[in-house]
Amino acid sequence: MKKTTLASAFVLSIGLLALGLCIKGGIDNIANKDRKVSVKGLSEREVEADKVTWPILSKELGNHLPELYNRIAATETKIKSFLLKNGIKQDEITIDAPVVIDLNANEYSDNRREYRYNITSIITVTSKNVKLVRSIIARQGELLKEGVAVVAGRYDNPIKYEYVSFKDMKPKMMEEAIANAEKTAAQFAENSHSKLDKIVNADQGQFSIEDRDSNTPFIKKVRVVTTVTYSLKD
Repeated sequence: MKKTTLASAFVLSIGLLALGLCIKGGIDNIANKDRKVSVKGLSEREVEADKVTWPILSKELGNHLPELYNRIAATETKIKSFLLKNGIKQDEITIDAPVVIDLNANEYSDNRREYRYNITSIITVTSKNVKLVRSIIARQGELLKEGVAVVAGRYDNPIKYEYVSFKDMKPKMMEEAIANAEKTAAQFAENSHSKLDKIVNADQGQFSIEDRDSNTPFIKKVRVVTTVTYSLKD
């Protein structure tokens, strides 16, 4: 009888010990499950624009439309010739239809204007040879010798610089951003006497491309910020 009682007590003790270990393990898992750290990783580059869109505006004022159209056509021919002579390709040039404004049709006009019609011509250069186009923009004053006055672009027709090769550098920048996030997380874990475990969650990163500054719109700042969450362990 005693042997049976002792055996039962031993089995019960083992069972209670096992149950205690399981409970402890469960509590530790729950506690560790909530031990996370979320950090941001940054990757940044400065690159030169690889595409430029340059609208070239010219205007003519007068009272006789046929004459104005002939003058604007002659101006467009001179501008196009200037561009081709300086290395712009034919397929990089687009000539829009002239925009005609009848100044007398303005309801606020007193019809005492010297000229009735205002015609605007826009020739657009779209090229990936940004350095060449920039050099021509700097020399557009040469058109004055041919009697062509280029009008400064309006707010809705600015010179636009873009960086279109962004997709090629995206994977490398994401890799760098995640590596920087891991360094930050590792430092946090060290400070809290822990170790990094698995990545619990990571976003695809927020990418932005903007001008480096207002004076150099042809130099772009490419930036990606990603948020990575790691679990921690002892």
